[in-house]
This record gives sequence, structure tokens and C-alpha cells, in this order.
Amino acid sequence: MTEESKAGPAGEVGLDLIAPELLAPALRKLTLAALGVGIGVGLLMALFVHWPIALAAGLVLGAPTALYAMAVRRRRIAVAGTVIRARTWRGERRIDLAAATAVEILIYPGRISRIVLRVTAGPDTQIVPLAIYSDSGSGRELHILGLRKLADALASCPLAAALAISDLLIGQLRAEARDANAEERPLYRAVRMVRIRDEAAPIVLADSDIADLAH
Repeated sequence: MTEESKAGPAGEVGLDLIAPELLAPALRKLTLAALGVGIGVGLLMALFVHWPIALAAGLVLGAPTALYAMAVRRRRIAVAGTVIRARTWRGERRIDLAAATAVEILIYPGRISRIVLRVTAGPDTQIVPLAIYSDSGSGRELHILGLRKLADALASCPLAAALAISDLLIGQLRAEARDANAEERPLYRAVRMVRIRDEAAPIVLADSDIADLAH
């Protein structure tokens, strides 16, 4: 269920669930297709209406999808030492896990459930994806190197919650390393636990839950 990611410059390790280089070709095709649809519709409408109206229609149809695809292509999240670096179309954010003021595990339950790490440092908050699972237990998990780097970075934080989550990630790391089944993986067990409770809204795992899942 995992996919390895190579370390980048200066020991930086990507934290994307799907490697950007795998998404790039599909997003490039989506961008070109959206632009093609917009241009085609604009040219067709120009035969029947004034060109400003045709241009506006082409932009409405093609621009949103093209812009979304380009924005997704720009997104990156990585960790180097204790610093998480997240890049989006709006710019770049850096958060030092060693200086975090709050660290939490969130679960977004549903037919496709997400489990993430939420880090807060002063006014800044960053979400780090850890895994995504379907009802059947299949899914995608953060690769071993990413888990190792996150666990080490969290261990440098003085917060008790950070140390507990570090232990949880180490448990996940060990489960992935031995290719354990889904029921033996702490992240999947966390998602299943929330599903059993029949919760709908995003759930923050309690400290007691994290402690149980880590062992």
C-alpha cells in the first residue's frame, strides 16, 4: 500500500502520498484537454455570437479545470530535519515541528477515509497526509522514509502529544516494513475505530486512543 520516495536536496524527504512525478503526466493532459475544450467552444460560439461572449464562454468552461490542474502540479510537501515545507500555488509555508504548539491526528471518515497529522506552530497550521483507506482496507500510506523522518522530527518536540504520535508512527513504520496486513497497521486501526463509532465529522484522536494504537 506504500510507495517509496527518494530524499531530495539537503536530506529533504517528500511527504506526498502520491509522488508528484507520477501525477505530472495526467495533470499535464488534463490541463491541455481543458484548454482545448475552452478554445474549441470559444471558436464554435464565435460563429454565432459576438467574440467577447464566445471568449467568456470558453474561459468559463476551460479555465477553472486548467487552473486547478496547474495548482495541483505545484503542490509539494516535504520534511528536512524538523522543518516541514509545504508549497502551494499561493506560496510556501515552513513549520518547525520542534517548536510546535499543538500536534494532533485527525481522521476524515467516509467511504474513502483520510488520516492526517495536523501541526500548529503559533498562527500557522499545516496538514500532513498519512494515509487514505477505502472500506475494504486498501489504500495508500505514507512511505517508510517519510514516516521515519516525521517520527524523528516529532520526537524532538517537547509536547507529550508529539512523543505519543511519534511512537504511533514508529508502530506504523514497523508494520509497513514487515508488510503486515491492514488490521495490524496502526493508521488503519485508527480509521476503523472511528468508523465503528459511526462518526461523520472530522475526528481528533484522543491521547488515550493514540496510546492504545501505538502498542
